[in-house]
Amino acid sequence: MSTVTTHRAEAQPLTGLPLYAAAILIGLGNFLVVLDTTIANVSVPTIAGNLGVSSSQGTWVITSYAVAEAITVPLTGWLAGKFGAQRVFITCYIGFAAISLLCGLSSSLGMLLGMRVLLGLVGGPIMPLSQMLLLRIFPKEKATLATVIWAMTTLVGPVAGPILGGIICDSVGWSWIFFIKVPVAAAGGLVLLLLLRGQPDPTKPSFIDKVGLALLVLWVGALQIMLDEGRNQDWFNSPEICWLAAIAAIGFVAFLIWELTEENPIVNLKIFRYRGFAAAATTYAVGFGAFFASIVLLPLWLQSNMGYTATWAGYATGIMGILAVASAPLVGKAVEKIDARLVVSVGILGLGLISVWRMSFTPDVTFAQMAWPTLLTGPFMVMFFVPVTGLAMASVGHDEQANAAGLSNFMRTLAGAFATSLIQTGWQNAARQNQTELAGVVHHGRELVDAAVGQGAPAAGATEMLSYLVEGQSVMLATLNMFAVIAVCFGVAATLIWIAPKPQGPIDTSGAH
Repeated sequence: MSTVTTHRAEAQPLTGLPLYAAAILIGLGNFLVVLDTTIANVSVPTIAGNLGVSSSQGTWVITSYAVAEAITVPLTGWLAGKFGAQRVFITCYIGFAAISLLCGLSSSLGMLLGMRVLLGLVGGPIMPLSQMLLLRIFPKEKATLATVIWAMTTLVGPVAGPILGGIICDSVGWSWIFFIKVPVAAAGGLVLLLLLRGQPDPTKPSFIDKVGLALLVLWVGALQIMLDEGRNQDWFNSPEICWLAAIAAIGFVAFLIWELTEENPIVNLKIFRYRGFAAAATTYAVGFGAFFASIVLLPLWLQSNMGYTATWAGYATGIMGILAVASAPLVGKAVEKIDARLVVSVGILGLGLISVWRMSFTPDVTFAQMAWPTLLTGPFMVMFFVPVTGLAMASVGHDEQANAAGLSNFMRTLAGAFATSLIQTGWQNAARQNQTELAGVVHHGRELVDAAVGQGAPAAGATEMLSYLVEGQSVMLATLNMFAVIAVCFGVAATLIWIAPKPQGPIDTSGAH
């Protein structure tokens, strides 16, 4: 392996105002990418309605971005080595602005999904590279400050997404949830280019596992399309779904065999030999999948069946950030003194209990009654997210931390995409089943219609009102069913973390996300 090279004359390290300006802009790039994972959640019904598709098809806007982002994450190390971390970051930053513009200009679902895939591809490297660059530009004695900046943008982004998305969607239209990021990302990338001009940006000879990448795209793409399309194609009664399932299964097995035997794999699966990493990364994936499913389901239900606007659905989802931000420093200190596995487990169990609490919702639930469990989600979310990646990184050798961070982040992002599709499918299936059962037990339906007609109501209107009542109750029950499933998933995740061995001493909660 030849030595690392640099392509430009090195300037003096950044200090003072330029240092903090660069740090803020790097953090802003990370914030925009993380924000994009949730900003469209509350806008799905509006986007679907404007583009003439169903809400279930509208959720592809979320999953297409997440899958593309997940696929790009393992490429980050190769891109940074080949072209330089700084150059790749700024290119993706400015590219994020250009593609966000095209997302807002989309006039069809196909165009929007294509642009969202491209947005995920340029957004994927920004998250890990933002942390790398923050740690690079700050002197070692200020590494903690770099980590705090990165952690806060990562934490606030997904919380701000539903609120901003709801307000923008209701005020000026769904396209502006993409347009609003264009000047911010463009200005941030260009100013950062000026600030970092001349700073060291080392490169090295890099090898990319082309076969591994192709197999990764094949099985992940086939599986995600199967999950998204299955509910619309009657699942395995459709030849298309059967073919997709076969491609996903064969592609996954081939991917495993190739990556375990390849000298320079794109995803280093051998890291799973560390019991602590395997337990922490799996816990992270299962727990995040359950968490993301809940923040997809809640606004969909509120808008589709409770009459909420996108703005109020955003408030109902986003207020979890209030206590999350406030509790983050306390959780960080607690992890230094308490077994990280206990902190993670309690956090996940708390999220599970929040889902159990939501199982008590009725069609008459008020905003305040919904707000309390969402507000209290914040501290439990931090107890889960802050230590779990640090625990994963503490389980592997120092020279394998970058690969471990990439694999953990890949699993987390992919879990969010899969969970979005699965919760949609489960919700619709449960609603249909509940509607059938409720219709079967409404023995006095004809008497109710006749009584309404006797009081002067039109027969068609009375029948429609009864059908609407049955449908509303079936969706309400389906929502409660899904909260129960989410609670079970949280329970499984809270148990999985105990497979990890007890960490020797305090873990580094900054992790390499």
